[in-house]
Amino acid sequence: MLEDDVDVGAALKQWLEAAGHTVHHYTQGKAIVREAGRESFDLYLLDWHVPDLSGTEVLHWLRQKQQIEAPVLFATSRDSEADIVAALAAGADDYMVKPIRRLELLARVDALLRRSRSRGAEPTNIDMPPYLVDLANRTVAVDGVRLEMTDKEFELTVFLFQNIGQLLSRGHITESVWGRSAEVQSRTVDTHMSRIRKKLDLGPARGLRLTPIYNFGYRLEKVNVPAELVGVGKS
Repeated sequence: MLEDDVDVGAALKQWLEAAGHTVHHYTQGKAIVREAGRESFDLYLLDWHVPDLSGTEVLHWLRQKQQIEAPVLFATSRDSEADIVAALAAGADDYMVKPIRRLELLARVDALLRRSRSRGAEPTNIDMPPYLVDLANRTVAVDGVRLEMTDKEFELTVFLFQNIGQLLSRGHITESVWGRSAEVQSRTVDTHMSRIRKKLDLGPARGLRLTPIYNFGYRLEKVNVPAELVGVGKS
């Protein structure tokens, strides 16, 4: 959340946290840009007029520079039709005019999150040859061979496959797989990632690469299989 008025920010944070959301509050545009470059957020709540970088400049950075697709909700005192149209055209998903009403804010946030999650929802199976992830039976197979995986390894595999190409911070990984209240050390995440890389045989021959991002987290990305590696690793 980007809001330079400390009192307003505290109120919005309290409302959202009471509804079960985790809120990170920033009062300067550069601060949220810096953190968004290191962390993963499910939604951005932006004010327009803030010190150093405006909300629209932050929005431009999110969409154009970082290609971040998380929903963006503007909450600002600017109420002209031209401003609303400009923000939506720049990539905002919704727009609210201050003073903000609690129930309306919560309803809009929930609607944006539902819409975002439905866009990323996967079918019963994640079929990405040579990988097949069966969500219903909680199994993973490579070239038709079923793997032995712990519950956390399976959940982490699903999370990675559902977010291919996305930069995933350790914090976002921890919250999504272990839960918000879990106290999980970075080493635990790294250990699980290493096991998954080995069990799934992730690498150029398989068309997927799991890349550690220094001081940030991980990214599972598609890669072209070199001609000389086609068929390598298959049983």
